[in-house]
Amino acid sequence: MSWEAEAFAQRLLDWFALHGRQSLPWQSNPTPYRVWVSEVMLQQTQVATVIPYYARFMARFPDVTSLASAPLDEVLHLWTGLGYYARARNLQACAQVVVAQYGGEFPQALQAMMDLPGIGRSTAGAILALSGGQPLPILDGNAKRVLARVFGIAGDPTSTAVLAALWAQADACTPSLAVAAYTQAIMDLGATVCTRSNPACTVCPMNAGCIAALEGRQTQLPGRKQKRVRPSREATILIAEIEHNGSTAVLVERRPPSGVWGGLWSPPQFASESDALAWCRQEFGDTPESQLLPPIDHAFTHFDLRLNPLRVRCARTTSVHDAGTHRWYPLEAPPRIGLPQPIRRLFERLRTAGND
Repeated sequence: MSWEAEAFAQRLLDWFALHGRQSLPWQSNPTPYRVWVSEVMLQQTQVATVIPYYARFMARFPDVTSLASAPLDEVLHLWTGLGYYARARNLQACAQVVVAQYGGEFPQALQAMMDLPGIGRSTAGAILALSGGQPLPILDGNAKRVLARVFGIAGDPTSTAVLAALWAQADACTPSLAVAAYTQAIMDLGATVCTRSNPACTVCPMNAGCIAALEGRQTQLPGRKQKRVRPSREATILIAEIEHNGSTAVLVERRPPSGVWGGLWSPPQFASESDALAWCRQEFGDTPESQLLPPIDHAFTHFDLRLNPLRVRCARTTSVHDAGTHRWYPLEAPPRIGLPQPIRRLFERLRTAGND
């Protein structure tokens, strides 16, 4: 047998009532704002990782107005460690549009929701389904995996034809009632049972009619994206230090608003060691003694990055010419600004080493 859409939905709801996650923070008082923040945080990030970030974020920004009016540095600071920082920038940009155009209330129409910054079709559907019970399908990574396996939808899931088939199946399965429970249920099933590797098929409620399970194709469904050669990049970051109130401060600059670590603060980055030292001569008037620290390797979604930290010690009176985009970051009493996670870890090592 194979599952009909209506039977699939009912079976999923029955499973969710017994085994689903029903005490997640955003399930309490599921306003559009609270659901929206959780959905953005959960993009490519696991629930266990998100929960403490969500709690801190909600404590600081309890509503869309407080988020819209906050300094971007404060938003990025609370996001540090979650990665994919464009999500945080879009989050605040979206909040500002909601306040300016909708008086602080999220629109209830799907297209209007999708027109907001950083909100695609699946996220819009999730917000409206989870907060208001609108019968709209979602197609996040978990739902996509469940539907592809249960209904045997093969092929590259990013291709136009396969994506259209998945959306059609998602729409057919979404019930008109108990939509919030169904939406959470399909995400839960993908996250806890129908996992990417080693799915727990023996305890899956869909096992009896799942095409992937019946045909032994769990590793083939969903299909794989076409592989591309993964590029790598390398750069030098300048760790310029001065003495600051008896400890050390490191020079950081604000990254451009788009691109890698957009809007965050990070040590100046250069194509080579010689370029970094040339900048020191131009900015500080001399060439301090330098020391190469162990490289930092970091994997982004589409490429690998190796950073070679070049440590230099500057005179105590050293200043920077463009204070709007550069500042000294004291390691012992750090300001609340957004740092990339690898840079935050590097600064913590420098701080700890300085106290030894």
